[in-house]
Order: sequence, then structure tokens, then C-alpha cells
Amino acid sequence: MGLVGAGIGPARAREQFLRGGAVEGTVRSPILNSWQRSRSLGLAPEECELPFRQDLDLDGRLVRAATPVMDRLQSRFAGRNMNVSLADGRGAVLLRRFGDASLVRHLAAIQSVPGFVFAEEFAGTNGIGLALAERQLINVYGAEHFAERSQANACTAIPVRDPLSGRIEGILCLGFPPADAEVALNDVIIRAAGAIERRLLEQSSARERALLQAYLDARSHAPAGEATGNGRPGGPAESPPAATGPAQSGLAESGLDWRDQMMLKERATELISSAQRAAVEVALPGGRRITLLSRPVNSPSGVEGVVIEAVLPAPHQHLAVVSTAAAPGPAPEQVLAPGVPRYGHLSGSGGDRAGAPEGPSGAPRTAERPSGRPLDSPPESPSDRHAEGLAEPPSPGTAGGLVLIGEPGVGTYAVAARRRLELLSEASTRIGTTLDVSRTARELAEMAVPRLADYVTIDLPEAVLRGEEPTDPRTGLYRTVVHGIRDDCPFYPAGERVDLRPSTPQLRCLDDRQPVLEPDLRTAGGWIAQDPAHARRLLGHQVHSLIAVPLLARGIALGTASFYRSRDPAPFGDDDLSLAQELATRAAICIDNARRFTREHTMVLALQHSLLPRSFPEQNAVDVAYRYLPAESGVGGDWFDVIPLSSTRVALVVGDVVGHGLHAAATMGRLRTAARNFAELDLAPDEVLTHLDNLVGRLDREEGTEGPAADSTGIIGATCLYVIYDPTTRQCVMARSGHPPPALVHPDGTVTFPDLPAGPPLGLGGLPFETAEFTLPEGSRLVLYTDGLIGDRDRDVDTSLDLLRRALAQPDRPPEDTCEAVIRAVAPRHPADDIALLVARTHALAPRRIATWDVAADPALVSGVRAAVTRQLAEWGLHEVVFATELLLSELVTNAIRYGSAPIQVRLLHDRTLICEVSDAGSTAPHLRHAAGTDEGGRGLFLVAQLAQAWGTRYTAGGKVIWAECALEAPAGKPDAAEALVDNIPAL
Repeated sequence: MGLVGAGIGPARAREQFLRGGAVEGTVRSPILNSWQRSRSLGLAPEECELPFRQDLDLDGRLVRAATPVMDRLQSRFAGRNMNVSLADGRGAVLLRRFGDASLVRHLAAIQSVPGFVFAEEFAGTNGIGLALAERQLINVYGAEHFAERSQANACTAIPVRDPLSGRIEGILCLGFPPADAEVALNDVIIRAAGAIERRLLEQSSARERALLQAYLDARSHAPAGEATGNGRPGGPAESPPAATGPAQSGLAESGLDWRDQMMLKERATELISSAQRAAVEVALPGGRRITLLSRPVNSPSGVEGVVIEAVLPAPHQHLAVVSTAAAPGPAPEQVLAPGVPRYGHLSGSGGDRAGAPEGPSGAPRTAERPSGRPLDSPPESPSDRHAEGLAEPPSPGTAGGLVLIGEPGVGTYAVAARRRLELLSEASTRIGTTLDVSRTARELAEMAVPRLADYVTIDLPEAVLRGEEPTDPRTGLYRTVVHGIRDDCPFYPAGERVDLRPSTPQLRCLDDRQPVLEPDLRTAGGWIAQDPAHARRLLGHQVHSLIAVPLLARGIALGTASFYRSRDPAPFGDDDLSLAQELATRAAICIDNARRFTREHTMVLALQHSLLPRSFPEQNAVDVAYRYLPAESGVGGDWFDVIPLSSTRVALVVGDVVGHGLHAAATMGRLRTAARNFAELDLAPDEVLTHLDNLVGRLDREEGTEGPAADSTGIIGATCLYVIYDPTTRQCVMARSGHPPPALVHPDGTVTFPDLPAGPPLGLGGLPFETAEFTLPEGSRLVLYTDGLIGDRDRDVDTSLDLLRRALAQPDRPPEDTCEAVIRAVAPRHPADDIALLVARTHALAPRRIATWDVAADPALVSGVRAAVTRQLAEWGLHEVVFATELLLSELVTNAIRYGSAPIQVRLLHDRTLICEVSDAGSTAPHLRHAAGTDEGGRGLFLVAQLAQAWGTRYTAGGKVIWAECALEAPAGKPDAAEALVDNIPAL
């Protein structure tokens, strides 16, 4: 019983553990952790000697509360082999009861005599010690006990807590033979522990009632005539009996609403917890001020408490104070000047009153009269006088009332509870302000220090930092955060991998998915075993208590947070454990949200990078450099491209899809692909934008027809700037659709922004796009960018453009250096949108590398053109391409003469390739086809396609241009390859 594995019993598992074998997965985690702690403490199963204490508090509040419950348990288990024991908070047995009285004669002394200490550090794994260590209901069966003498026993134990402080006051334990184990025993012991806790709370209520009665008795026995009834701190202003009523005097008639009274009670609670005499002036809304008097009060039975009274000034009256402070607190605390009663000591002879109402648990109770009415209402008799010790009466015209009365310890619990709630409330707004995993973890640490802990460390798996879901959160942990009141405490530094032993509280909390409290690190064997030298250094810095909490979200363990205490000598308690767990739970949800965002952001960023150009094709028209910066809040749809065109020309494109995320990135990829396809058609910039506009509109309509259930956002909008540069003429033609205009940097460093018609954004449809044409000096720089570069919430666009102008105003700067200067000077520090930057420095094709001939529409002149071309190629040293070029030009010129219109022109461009162009005024384009065996024609373009590296048709304002590119190295490096290719063409 109690094992989680199969095929192995508890006795064999224990033997295997003691021999040093692995038993993980075969023994429950609390038992295995206890075994490991017992071994680390140096305990031996056969030599667990228990200390015996004689200084037991057998008349303490725990024994008084538990005795009737223990007696009822004895009656319930009458005649059964049941050993009922009650231990104190250190594991020492205080009381024992037996179902069968004869058991006392047969049991060993440690099982029958009170006084033996069963703490885990002495007895190893047992019910009392394990309940103290795990701080929860525990079952231990037979061989799960660490000591040899306990192997034949089973037990069920549960902590008994003080309802006010939450501190463990003791342990209730049921011992029985393993054969008698039953689930119902858990319910019995839970109800019994609850009954003891209720009786502890009743004791606190009785002590509070005694204080209240002492206060009332002190007031009722005050000497008659010592002071007038007007303005008594302990009661309302005296008035004729007929006029006295609950709403006409004291706090009730002062005009204070429930909010004002709550403020007074909160401040009064702090005064009670301070246990000091004080006079505090509390500022209320509307400029009103109330003075609270704090003074001690004792009951005849010796209960010490504090009473808080309010002194209310009459209208237009302000209580004068002198600057003498008495008790700590947020409000200024001042001793009243003459005319205001000085605080004395209240005592009374009355005992507990059976009919007195009980106060709420966990906080000082609002004082009430025996009849149940609040004491800030008028008394039942106008004969009440000042309490003993009030030497001077208050000023005429003032009124007062009792606010709170209670024990300082109870007030401390109430203040601590309120501060825990304040901390949780503040944490909900301060943790998770970003979607960064590491930053969210640091916010948890900053929230906890110093209000909960003095030091906080947070360990997260590397997978979580990458945005992935961890497969095993116990491995691959990295110290993500180290934060505390000092920087010199020797914790493992942040950023390093931490390999933790299974016995450490951090891995135990990850295994059990429950927080682990180590009240005293000096005796925490599992923690010390991780690194004894490191543990000694931490203990030398007064670090003495630890709470390890798993970071759980959606059932997934994301890491662990460790809270350490050093300045406060008191160890962490259960309330601290609950607060740390609540903080960690809230932070874990935020960390998981940040992790999932990181994963999605990484996926979208990877998608976007795959859709953006990784390198640009080789070309001689421009030198290019670029930068791409994703937005901090999410990946957007910015894109850019450099597309080589026919006849040494090049297209430069920059675009932006509105929005962020996966949809924007996917849309960007579709538009970039479409732009490249339209560019292959050799269209003008305005025609390319028109096609893109139609495409965006069609995509938007198609996605809009999917319906709301498809969760499609559609394409909200896109912008684009399309530029074509021709190095043979140095002409630059551009058009834009709602995109920022480019910057033009002349060779001398002069910066201008061309006056380019804006055009509508893509997708609106129905509106034309206009082009602008410029002649650029060689060495000019074209700077294309998206609006993320100049858009910043901290400055306007004109300021950004001025910064851009100054960053570009440098002559002869390479494109790479230009990108660096622009990003450094203009890019926002925290970009809210993507930034795409493309810089191109222009070149011109030398006139000596361009040859042009005008051809008349006469087939007989074709041979003359071939001869001129052959001479030009020889002049350029291109003998290897003479044969192929002659064939290409013969076919193209013949087609132009036969099917085209004059004027006809032939042009050769010597660049990376040899480009042959034949232009005419006709608009009819040739088409490649397979000629039949009986056809006399139709094989010319097939020959062109076989000999040329690429060919195509480009339309111009004056007609068309048919062009073909020839590689300057013959295929396979053989000069006669062209002739061989011609011989292999079918039917030629």
C-alpha cells in the first residue's frame, strides 16, 4: 500500500533504496523525499534514537483545545487497536489516547509515553515528522517508515493550525496496524483537526470578550463627575435622555460614512499591532481630521490588549497637536496638546460574559456592547464616565467613540493579512506588463522583494526561454533571475545552467507540483547536499529559510521560483507559503503567455525571413545594402526586393502590409512573389502597381467571403514603392501607392526627397497610379524605406525626415555604411512597427560598351548588320560568341523586317552577359512554337531560345524590343558548342 509502481513492494523498495539503488517511480514522492532527507541527515534505520523532553506545555492552549477532541476520538475507536497522539509544533508528543486501554501495557515507551520527539531529523520518515515537513495530510504505511522499529505500523497525520496566524500549532496522528487502514480514517482525522482549530479560535474570541468587558468595567467604574460627558473618548457627547439615540451622537452622528469608518479601522488595526501608546491624527477626504488614541487594557485573567478610541472635533474646530511621536505607522502620530485627554491604562475586574458577542477571526474586532450594539453608538445610560487614567477632559465641542479593541498579536495578523492582499492586488498590475519571458520572471522577483522575501531566484528550462513547451522541466534549467536586497549574496549567477540534485527543494516541488517549505535551511539536508560549500556561504549571509514554488500554468511546469529570507529571523510560515504560491501562480500564467507569444513570434519571424530575400542576384546596375528590424510587439509585413530586369536594368521594391502577425507575414510573401512575377513581364512601375492593386482587392474579397467563422481578418491595406533604374541611360522611373517617397542622395551629399505622386494604397481600386522620371548622376544613392523608420510616438514625421536627411548627407559613403548610419540615427529605440531599409548606389554602363545600328526595312541589309556586329564583338574580344550572336541577330532582324514596322534598331550591350536587342515600332510580339516537319518557317524563335541564356519582349512607348542574352562563356567551355547545338536541333 502506498506505492505507485508495479511489481515491487514497499519492503523491497526500501531495501533497494538503502542499498543505493534507484526507486524513482516506485515510491510516492513524499516518502522518497523523506527517505532522501533522512539519509542526508545521517540517520540509520536501526539507530533512530528519539530525544525525550520533559518541559512540555501540558496546560497550553493547544492541549486545552485538543483534550475534548482526543477524548471523543478515544470513544470512537473504543476496543480497536488505535493509538491517537497529539504533538506540538516541534514534533514532541503532548497527549496520547488509546482505543484499547490494554495497549499501554504492550507498547514500547516511545509509542505510549508523551515527551518523545518524532521530528523527521530524529525519527526519519514517520507520520508526525512527515506531516511537519510536508505541512499537509500524510499517510505512512509499514515499510515506508524509515526506522526498523516502525515497519509493522501505519499512521495518518495532519497539521493543526492556528486559525488566526496560520501557524502549525501541532500534529494530530492516528497509529494503527497496516491491515486496519481505510480511507474513512482520513475523513475522521480531518474533521478532528478542524474541531481543534475551531476551539483554538474560540479561545481567541474569549480573550477578546474579556478585554471588551474590562474596558466596559473600567468606564462604568470611573469616578462620577470627573469629567463632563461632552467629548468623552470612550463614549458620545452627553445629552438629555430624550435626545440620545444611535444616530445622534458619537461616531454615528459625526457624519462619517462607511468609507471613513473603514479608514479609521484600518489605521486602528495598525495601532493595535504596534502595541504602543499613541495619538494619531488621520486625514479623511474633504479636509477632515480625526484623532485616534491608543492605550493598553488588561483583563482580570491577565489578557493584555489595546483599545483604540476616536476623538472627533466639532465643526470648524481643529485639534492642536504637538510633535511627539509614539507608534509607527503610515500616518503622522502625535501626542495631543492640553485640552485633549492623555492616554492612560485601562483595567477592569469583570470576567468573561457569556452573552458577549464573538469577534471575527483573523482581525481585531469592532468593539460591541453586551447587547450586541457597536460601541460607537450611544451608551444605554448617560451615567458613563471617563475610564480610569484619563486625567484631563477633552475640549468642549468634541465627540468620540470606541473604534477597535484587541490583542496586539491578533492585530499583527490582521495587518499582515491586509498587506498580503495589497501585495496580490499590486502584483496583478505589475507582473506581466510585457510579453518577454525573462522580464516577466524578473517582475515576479521585484514584486516579492522585500515585502515577502529578501532574495528570489527563478530557474527556467532553456525550452521555455525559447518559447517552447518543456518536455522535462527538471532538466536544462537556467538561472534566469537573481534579485534581492543585496547584490553580494553568493547565489548561482543569472544566465548560467544549474544542475540540481533530486533532493533539493526546487526539484522536489517540480516532482510533486506542490510548493516546498524549508523553515530552517541549517537542517535542510537535501538543500545542503546540492553543494555544501555553497550552502555554507549562503548561511554565512544569514539566509535561513526557503520556499520553493513550481511555476505551473495549464498543467505545465515552466520552472521554479525560490524565495529566501535573511533579515527577518522568523522562518517562513504557511501564510508566506500560500502568498508565494499565489504570486507564482499569477506569474506562471504571465510567463506562459509570454512563452506562447515568443513561440508564435519566432514562428512568424522565421516565416517572414524565409519569404524575404536572403541574397540578391548579381548585377552591375546598383550596389545594394539593406536592413530589416522587426517590431518589438510583433512581426509585421514589411518587405523589399531587388529584381534584375532585361537590358541591364534593375527594379527596387519596398512594401508594407498593415498589421502584425502571421497573416501580415503571409500576405507579404504573396505580394512579394506577385511583384516578382509582374516584374518578369517588363512592365512599367505604374502598371506593376495596378496589377498589385487588383491582386490585393481580389484577395481581400476572397477572404471576406469565407464568413465570420473563418476567423479571417482580410487584407487591411498595403503600400508599395516600385523603382526601375536603367544604367545605360541613367534614367530612374518610379511610382508609389501610399508609401513614403524615397530619399535621393547626390554624389556631393545633397539629399532630396523627389516629388513623387503618392497614389492610393493597394486594394482600394479604381484610381490610377502615376510615375515620375529622373536622370541620376552616376554614384547617386537611392534610399527606400518603410514608415516604421520615420514613425515614432515621441516625434513627428518631419523631425524624423530631418534626422534622415542629416544621416544621409555624406558624399561617397558605401551603401553598407549608409544603412548603419541611418539605423543608428533615425530608427526608434523601441520600434512599434517593422523597419525595412534598402540603399542602392547607382552605376552607369560605359558608352564604349554600347553599340547601336539603325537598320532599314530591307532583307538584303541583314548581312551588313552581321558583319558590323562581328567587328564590334572582335573589338570587345568576344570571339567565342560570334557565331551564336550572328544567328540570333539574323533571326531577330529578319523577323523585325518581315513582321515589324520601321524604324528598326539593333543594340548590343556588353555587361555580365552580351545582350542583343532589336527594336521596331510594331506592337506584335513573336511567339515560340513547335514547327511541323512540312512547315517552311516557325523555327527561328526556337533557334533563339536554344542559343540564348534568356530572351523576351519588352513594350515601350514607341513599339517593342525583343532581346536575348548570351553567356560570355560557351557552354561546357567549348568554343564549338554553338555549332554542335545547331546540328542537334530537330528538322533544322
